[in-house]
Parts: sequence; structure tokens; C-alpha cells
Amino acid sequence: MNLFLWIHLDPGAISTDHLMLAVIGYSVVFLALLLLYLFFRQLPRLLAFNLRRKLRKEGEPEKAAMAGSAIPGEVNAAIATAIYLYLSELHDHETAVLTITKAAKTYSPWNSKIYNVTHFRRF
Repeated sequence: MNLFLWIHLDPGAISTDHLMLAVIGYSVVFLALLLLYLFFRQLPRLLAFNLRRKLRKEGEPEKAAMAGSAIPGEVNAAIATAIYLYLSELHDHETAVLTITKAAKTYSPWNSKIYNVTHFRRF
């Protein structure tokens, strides 16, 4: 049996209201994605500008000239590798084998309290 034989699409059921809703919906989503792309593309420049302005106010023009310069990809890769190796060393790998041994129950007045609670009868 072919599943597509059971499905019947009627293009006449789609009205202009439905098409308008779809076009507006897709337009809003793609416009939001475009605005987010442009915002995140300009964010490093904005942060570098803010850092340069702050360093100039503090009287450090040589540091202000260096602010916002791009870090080479090799340096970023080395930093990412070092962070990955550091974080992987933090987690110790366990064998995931559980051994359950029955503990000897020593008498204690605290142990005997539970017997009175479990045999509680309601009226």
C-alpha cells in the first residue's frame, strides 16, 4: 500500500487569507533572522569601539590602538583545545559497577521508632 494514494491535496482549499498569513509569517521570521545576523556581525566592532574609548579616557593610547585587533585562528584553536583538555580532565570516568552489600543492623532506639510508624492504624 502506498501512503501517498490516501493523501488528497486540494489546492482550491487555500484562500488568499491563508497565503497572506504564510507570506507575512515567513517575512517576519526571515526579517528577524536578518536583524539578528546584522546585530551579531556588528557587535565585535561596537565592543572594540567602546573599549578604545574607555582606554583613551584612562590615558592609555597605545593600548587603545591595539584594542579590537583580531586574534589569529591558530591562537583561538589553541585556546579552545586547552579549555577542552582542561574540562575533560575535571570529569573522572567511573566504571559504573555497583556493589551492594547488606549492612548489619545494629540496635538503636532510632531504629525501633520506624516499627511504630509503619504499623499505624487509622480509625
